[in-house]
Amino acid sequence: MEIGAWLTVGVVVLILVALAKNLAPTDWLFVGGSAFLAACGVITPTEALSGFSNPGMLTVAALFVVSAGLRDTGILDFVGQRILGGARRWGTALWRLTGLTLPLSAFLNNTPIVAMMMPIVIDWCRRNSISPSRLLIPLSFLTIFGGTCTLIGTSTNLVVNGLMLENKIPGMHLFEIAWVGVPYALIGIAYLFLFGPRLLPDRRELLDQLGESRREYITEMRIESGCALGGKTVEDSSLRGLQGLFLIEIDRNGETIAPVRPDHILQHGDRLVFAGIVSSMVELERIPGLSPIADPNYEVQPNLQRGRRLWEAVVSETSPLVGKTLREADFRATYGAAVLAVHRGGHRMRQKLGDIRIRPGDTMLLLAARHFRRAFRNDPAFYLISDVREWRPLRTDRAWLAVAIFVALVVTMTCGLLPIEIGAILAAIAMVGARCISSSDARRSIDWQVLLTIAAAFGIGTALQKSGAAAAITSAMFAGIQGWGPHVALAIVFLLGTLVTALITNNAAAVLIFPFCLEIAAEYKCDSRPFIMALVLAASASFLTPIGYQTNMMVYGPGGYKFTDFLKIGIPLTILLWIVAVVLIPLFWSFVPAAI
Repeated sequence: MEIGAWLTVGVVVLILVALAKNLAPTDWLFVGGSAFLAACGVITPTEALSGFSNPGMLTVAALFVVSAGLRDTGILDFVGQRILGGARRWGTALWRLTGLTLPLSAFLNNTPIVAMMMPIVIDWCRRNSISPSRLLIPLSFLTIFGGTCTLIGTSTNLVVNGLMLENKIPGMHLFEIAWVGVPYALIGIAYLFLFGPRLLPDRRELLDQLGESRREYITEMRIESGCALGGKTVEDSSLRGLQGLFLIEIDRNGETIAPVRPDHILQHGDRLVFAGIVSSMVELERIPGLSPIADPNYEVQPNLQRGRRLWEAVVSETSPLVGKTLREADFRATYGAAVLAVHRGGHRMRQKLGDIRIRPGDTMLLLAARHFRRAFRNDPAFYLISDVREWRPLRTDRAWLAVAIFVALVVTMTCGLLPIEIGAILAAIAMVGARCISSSDARRSIDWQVLLTIAAAFGIGTALQKSGAAAAITSAMFAGIQGWGPHVALAIVFLLGTLVTALITNNAAAVLIFPFCLEIAAEYKCDSRPFIMALVLAASASFLTPIGYQTNMMVYGPGGYKFTDFLKIGIPLTILLWIVAVVLIPLFWSFVPAAI
C-alpha cells in the first residue's frame, strides 16, 4: 500500500480506539479525521465535504423534522400508547416493537422507521424507568432484520441488484432474498430476546437526562366532558402508565374517595388530586380534557397554548404570595401564569391545591408566556425561575394534517413516485407550512451531532476506497483461499462483507466486494449467485459498530452507547448469522457449474 493508504488506515484505527475508549465526541472524531485526510492530500476538500450534500444525510435531517411534527401534534403519543402503552416490562415492549418495525422495514426504508419510533421508545422508557439503552439498539437491529427480507428492504439490496443487471446477471425478484432473510431475521430476534437482557447496557444515568427529577408536586385536575378518562377504571386509564405519579384522592360532588383503588371508575366532573414528579405533571397536562382546577381560566385549546412554556418558580421569603392561597393571591391576574402544581420540600402535602397556603421555598409549576422569566427574574416574589425543557404544547388541532403528510410520504416512498430524499424534504417543509411545528422548533429538532458524524463518515469511506486501502485489504484476504472450495469462499465473502461494512458505509462495501464475487465464481467455475446473496446479507446487516449503518448511528447518541456496546452484542450475533447464512445459502442457490 502507498503512503496515502497507510495514513487512511491509521486514521481509521485511531478513530476506532478513541470511540472504544470514549475519548472524544463521535462527531468531532469523524470530522477531524476527514479534515486531516484532506489536509494530507489523500482526498480532496470536495470529497471530504461530499457527505454534507449526500442524499442519505439530508434525508435523515428532514425526517427529524417530520418526526418532530408528529410529536408536537400528539400523534407519536397516541401511537406510543397504542403500541407500548400496555407494556410494563422490557420483554413485552420488545415484542410489540418487533411486531411493528419488522414488517414495516421489509417494505420501507429503515431510516424513517427508526426516526419515527425513537421518540416513542424514549418516552416509554422514561415513563417506565427503563434506560433507553435497553431498547434503542434492538430497535435499530429489528429494522435491519426486516430489510434483509425483501429486495426493497434496504438501499443496499437495490444497489447489488443494479450491479447484477449491469453484469448481465438476472436480477432478484421481490422476495428472493427472503428464503434466507426470513430465518435470518427470526434467529436474530430470538437472539435479542434470549441474550439481550445480559448483553445490552443499562445506562441508568440516562433517566436523569430525561428529566426524572424526584421533586414531588401536588396538583388537582378536573375530568372535563369529552375526556377519554371518563368511564374507565383507574387500572385501565392512561394514568397507570405514568411513572412517579400517585392518585391521592377523588372528589366527586363533594364526596371524597380515598384511598383510590384500581377498580374505581372515573367519571366526568371528577376532581383528581395527584402527587408526582415533574415529568408526570407534564404528561398529565398533555391528556386532552384534563385541566387544572387552580386556574379557572386555563387554556384548553391547543392554539391558545402556543407560545407558552412550562416554568418552575421558587417562592421567596419576601414574596407577597406567602400566607395566601392561590385564589386569594389572584395569581393569574398578577403574573399572567396558570399554576399547575405545587411542591413543598420534606413531605407530601395532603391538602387540595386550592387550600394550600403558600410558604417560602414552595416551588410552583407554571404555564406562562415564553418571556415569563425575563419579565419576573428580578421580581422579589421569586428566588429562581427555570423552564421545564421536556414540555411543549401539543398542536392536536393539526394532528390530521400531520397524519396526511406522513401518509403521503409513505406512499411516495413505497410507490417510488419521488426520490426518498425529495419526498422527505417536501414532507418536512409541509409540516412547517401546515403549522404542525414551528420553524424554530423544526430547527431545534435536528440532531446535528448525528448529521455531522454521518456526513464526515462518507469522507473517510471515500479515502479508504480512493487510497487503495480497502482494495489492498480485500485482495489480501482472498489471496490465501484458492483451492479451498466454494463453501469456504462463501464464508470469506460474508465475513469480509461484514467487516468492511463495519468500517465504511454498507453501500460502499457492497460495491467494493461485488467484483470479487464474480472473480471467485469464475475461479471455481460455478454460479455467482450464492456469493452475491452472501454479500447482500452481509452488507445489509451491520451489527458490529455504530458507523456501519445509519440506523446504528442514529441511536448511538440518544442511547448513551459506547463503541464497545455494539461489539459486545454484535460479535456473537454476527457469528451466529454468519453460520446461518453459510449453511442456508447453498440450499437455495447451489454451486451449479457454469454453462460452457
